[in-house]
Amino acid sequence: MEKPRSTVPESPQYLRMSLAAAMTLGFKPGLFYRNARLYCINLLLTYKAGCAARCAYCGLSNERSGKPHEKSFIRVPWPAYRTDEIIRRIADRQQRVKRICISQITNKRAIDDTAMLCRQLRASFDIPISLLISPTIVDRGDLIAFKSAGADKIGVAIDLATPELFDRYRGRGVKGPHRWDTYINCLAEAIAIFGTRNAGSHFVTGMGETEEQMVTAIQNIQDMGGWTHLFSFFPEQGSQMANHPMPALDHYRRIQLARYLIDEKLSHAGRFRYDEDHRIVDFGVSADTLEAAIASGDPFRTSGCPGVDGQVACNRPFANSRPGPEMRNYPFPPTESDIELIRRQLFPSAVRPEAGTPLRKRMVPVA
Repeated sequence: MEKPRSTVPESPQYLRMSLAAAMTLGFKPGLFYRNARLYCINLLLTYKAGCAARCAYCGLSNERSGKPHEKSFIRVPWPAYRTDEIIRRIADRQQRVKRICISQITNKRAIDDTAMLCRQLRASFDIPISLLISPTIVDRGDLIAFKSAGADKIGVAIDLATPELFDRYRGRGVKGPHRWDTYINCLAEAIAIFGTRNAGSHFVTGMGETEEQMVTAIQNIQDMGGWTHLFSFFPEQGSQMANHPMPALDHYRRIQLARYLIDEKLSHAGRFRYDEDHRIVDFGVSADTLEAAIASGDPFRTSGCPGVDGQVACNRPFANSRPGPEMRNYPFPPTESDIELIRRQLFPSAVRPEAGTPLRKRMVPVA
């Protein structure tokens, strides 16, 4: 196994990668639960100075103790390997790699390195490349340079559903550098440069927002011409929110279903209805449309950038929950038994409705 020859591996000579990507490329041994497969190699820039941000929930936060290149991120370790060795291993596995994603941290060195690595990877493979950028350090000229370097999609991790929550957990509330308007404006520029549906936002449920607020945030991105990818909050050990609970599974399932209906333009936030606690009781579609969406299983799969075949490539197996019957995002098509389980999770206190029954009459608020 290739091991870093430096005690502090730094980009661009080194890159960190998700544990799933390390397993996929043969750097780490292991098998995925239920034979899941990863189709996107998720790469992360790394520097001795680490990330300048202080996001309360993030494992890479400058506030969190530990060496930057050893900090866990999104629940798992992200080991570092030489960039040239990563390229060699991707070359040996091109048939199963459908996308590559380069993630920035908030470090000015990441700008030039992102463009350089994107050019290097595009020169090596005919594999599409996404960039998950840090708007705090990126300007319009950088976005143009990233497109010229060969990136075809841009992700902006807004994460929080409202400006107030964003500021509390990413901005002034944690003495961090990020600002809501900077992120929204950067995303708007990315959509203008890369095109409709070629830039979008990540959101994370379970950090104090209501279901109505998250639905509104998802609709706003759709109205801008972007897509949305959805994740469930997971308490990162050692982060400021290490003791914050994960959202209830029925809450997450409703938001997954809402995101799917909005992003697929099957419904609109303006047609949704809510109870007194701002929980969804009507998705604004017919019973048949809702049933078809649930039965497909697609709303509950990992939402991510597609490969050239149009199917989700960035499916990150078990990145925001542990493997098992309560997995939050399915990294493969749910089976019939999975869908039956999802139904019970989605309507935990409801009697199974008859076809055609309005959803607001069949869902019972959960305490």
